[in-house]
Amino acid sequence: MFSELVVLGIRTGTIYRVGLPDGQVTPLYKDAGVSPDGVVVADGTVYWTTMGMPSRDPSVPGEAGLDYSARNGGLHAVSFDGTGARDVVPNGTLTTGKQLAYNGSLYWGDREGYRITRVRPDGTGLTDLIVNEPDDSGMQECVGVTVDATHLYWTQKGPAKGGVGRIFRAGLEIPSGETARDRSDAETLWDHLPEPIDLEIHGGYLYWTDRGAAPKGNTLNRALIPGPGEKGAEPEILASGFTEAIGLAVDDEVAYVSDLGGRITAVPLSGGEPRVVVEMGELLSGVAGVRVS
Repeated sequence: MFSELVVLGIRTGTIYRVGLPDGQVTPLYKDAGVSPDGVVVADGTVYWTTMGMPSRDPSVPGEAGLDYSARNGGLHAVSFDGTGARDVVPNGTLTTGKQLAYNGSLYWGDREGYRITRVRPDGTGLTDLIVNEPDDSGMQECVGVTVDATHLYWTQKGPAKGGVGRIFRAGLEIPSGETARDRSDAETLWDHLPEPIDLEIHGGYLYWTDRGAAPKGNTLNRALIPGPGEKGAEPEILASGFTEAIGLAVDDEVAYVSDLGGRITAVPLSGGEPRVVVEMGELLSGVAGVRVS
């Protein structure tokens, strides 16, 4: 079981440790960069993506007025004790770093870069696995990502509150003779979702957060992973009522959801009432679980 969580504060650029079950908060690293979003913990190291500095349209209020299309995101690392910070790939290598996954290599969604990319923890082997054609629809933006032994899963959330979000699957390697822009093995597993964000795989299920419109949005969802060539079944909603649900970490019995309302919520996987672990008073993005042997 998780002994604690690591969570990202978007506006302060702080990485926090959150104790379980008491919710005690301790800053781990206070210089995570501009708009950190995706985080994993592996081999005593915290890895995270940054979205980079946006420009703002003063005529459009709130998040909708932020433009992240400048190529100034990055992928970074720091030891779990807060020392030895380094760039895995420097700022400017990617556009808008979103959810991060790990299976020996690091995988992330690049929203305004319209792609999914992989790199080794030492920064070598940088490879685009999915590249979509940019357009103005918001349909091509890649956000959430997770992997199992053979496949990559990712979300394309669509426009805000659009109800046209999708979840895809493809192999971990590009088929011979093909490119990241034209993959014959890419499958659409779910479509017309409110606005799916982060993904996790656990116990044969795919779990995801959704920040779209109620009643099916601002939820934690799960569904059995479909077989080859099959579509996903109607998802089960495990919890609702979040304030822009973003981050997700799934443990053996509990899923933890972070949201832009500043809360981390524990959701029992077998049913039961969700519990707020902590209210942190700032916008939270990615969250990762930490196990101590």
